[in-house]
Amino acid sequence: MTPRLKKQYNDEIKGKIAEKFDISNVMALPRLDKIVLSVGLGKQLEGTKIKPAAREQVIKTLSSVTGQAPVMKKAKKSVSNFKLRAGYEVGAMVTLRGNRMWEFLDRLINLSIPQIKDFRGLSDKSFDGRGNYNFGIQEQAIFPEVDMANASFTHGMNITMVFKGSTDAVSREMLAQLGMPFAKKEEKRK
Repeated sequence: MTPRLKKQYNDEIKGKIAEKFDISNVMALPRLDKIVLSVGLGKQLEGTKIKPAAREQVIKTLSSVTGQAPVMKKAKKSVSNFKLRAGYEVGAMVTLRGNRMWEFLDRLINLSIPQIKDFRGLSDKSFDGRGNYNFGIQEQAIFPEVDMANASFTHGMNITMVFKGSTDAVSREMLAQLGMPFAKKEEKRK
């Protein structure tokens, strides 16, 4: 079964974007390629290893939020100021593609982001110049799948949306059409 947001993109949004940005070739339309969730665990390092409870909690959180097992990432370089050596586990990440990606995006926009305390909209300046969008979340409690009663600590995460064949303006318009709650620009007072 096709996810609701993917169906909406294919049926309505593609045509609007093609018309607005004067894209005549269907293959030249922007495409959401993948969504990457990553959690850094630098504060949870205990000597040479991540605290086992912290590692377990992050894996459980990412698994329940995405429906996919995360991959533990290791440091590529040694940094003496941070007491870090190459090969230490420093974080976890999950890459979502296909229907799972669209279902996660739907839950993120409609369920999770409205749970953020004092939310005034996401910044629309977090595009990287090639159309990809990044934003961070302060704590994992915004996801309804996470049981905070059993959590030993709170952690944030970075979410990256990677687009193919897009620019910042086109990606911004596509996300806005999908319902991403960007911060409204306030008019300057005279």
